[in-house]
Amino acid sequence: MNQAEHSESTNTTATVPDALHPPVVVVSKDDLPLHCPMPDAPLWNSHPRVFIAIEEAGEAACPYCGTVYRLAE
Repeated sequence: MNQAEHSESTNTTATVPDALHPPVVVVSKDDLPLHCPMPDAPLWNSHPRVFIAIEEAGEAACPYCGTVYRLAE
């Protein structure tokens, strides 16, 4: 493969997949203590349950799947 062919094969204008943009979930104080995945999540068994401290900062991300949780005021 010459330089021109290589440039053509690697030069794309593809968009970033949704998998690279984790969802943002707004939760209320009623959802505390917060854990991911939440029971109503479509993939509720996709990774081990992890509790997420969100009370102080108001926002936190799951270390497994990257879902961002925001505490509603």
